[in-house]
Amino acid sequence: MKATALVIFLLAVFSTSASAQTPTSLIVDKALAEFGKALFFDTNLSKQRTQSCATCHMPQLGFIDPRPNVTDGAVSLGDDGKSLGDRNTPTLSYAALTPRFRLDTNNQHIGGLFNDGRAEDLIEQAKEPLLNPMEMALDDSAMLSARIHENTAYTRHVAQLFDADTLAEPDQLHTAIARALAEFEKTATFLPFDSKYDRYLRGEYQMTRLEKTGFTLFFSGLLNCNGCHELDTDKRSQTFTDFTYHNIGVPANQRVRALNGSTTTHRDLGLFDNPRVSDPAQQGKFKVPTLRNVAVTAPYMHNGVFAELETVLHFYNKYLIRDTANPETNQPWRSPEVDGNLSMDLLTRGQPLSKMHIDALHAFLEALTDRQFEHLLVE
Repeated sequence: MKATALVIFLLAVFSTSASAQTPTSLIVDKALAEFGKALFFDTNLSKQRTQSCATCHMPQLGFIDPRPNVTDGAVSLGDDGKSLGDRNTPTLSYAALTPRFRLDTNNQHIGGLFNDGRAEDLIEQAKEPLLNPMEMALDDSAMLSARIHENTAYTRHVAQLFDADTLAEPDQLHTAIARALAEFEKTATFLPFDSKYDRYLRGEYQMTRLEKTGFTLFFSGLLNCNGCHELDTDKRSQTFTDFTYHNIGVPANQRVRALNGSTTTHRDLGLFDNPRVSDPAQQGKFKVPTLRNVAVTAPYMHNGVFAELETVLHFYNKYLIRDTANPETNQPWRSPEVDGNLSMDLLTRGQPLSKMHIDALHAFLEALTDRQFEHLLVE
């Protein structure tokens, strides 16, 4: 079992149907969620009116940003048409199930949004891109307020859904907009639990032999996939992340660094860059991502350094088989961006992956794709 607090969290989030025995959606304020849906697709909420939340989190493409750019999608392009971030845009699939950022009973950081957990909860996360100069780039809450006031339907919704003074107070309005966006992200659109894996557990799908082998390997003690990617022993409510933070030795994305003007000495310190964290031992740690829809949300790692899912599996295998090379470059694996505090106890646990293991795990990871995205899987 994982940390008690996390188990309690999931019990509060999920209820099990006696018939289908599948997780239900979070309790959602439908009116607020509908308002959030309109906001999610509105490009007028960016400074140049070119970018919405959906621009970087396309609902039809796994809630990621597949737009072609000079980084091959490793990071996203900002509303100004030139700004590039340093981290890959994470999927919003199942993000609403992320617990609040905190220390657990083992004094380990868990939860929070963004790769470094700097947003304590979903509302705090939804606030940031609107004003981030590398993203939607509005100058301040006052500019956001002005954009909302341009739309009479929006002002009517705010008046109906929030306190009377919300429209007059830009900071309050900013929070209200974030609340609506967060509420939309709690709907079944983002967490349908209808992948082949989920349907298999409900008796609605028969896994192929390769998928079933991958399923068995993933949850077995032979490998250590579930050391970080399993939260609860109830597989029906599995988020495929325990929301903890680790340094697994990901190399810097040198191409992105060169394109976005970062100096060669710059290092992304991950969790240590979170303003709530002051312990230097947290340098280079990033939040364990969900594996749901992982097969359709390339590129991979917090900086998009790997293009293929199979490469990720080989990357983990390098800690068990020392003479392997990056299959994308046919060169030795590059050094970790932040060294010295790698989670070697987890990375070196388990057996080396054979080709059969890799093929089976790949097939199982594809089976974690929600039904609406299955057409995106590469044959």
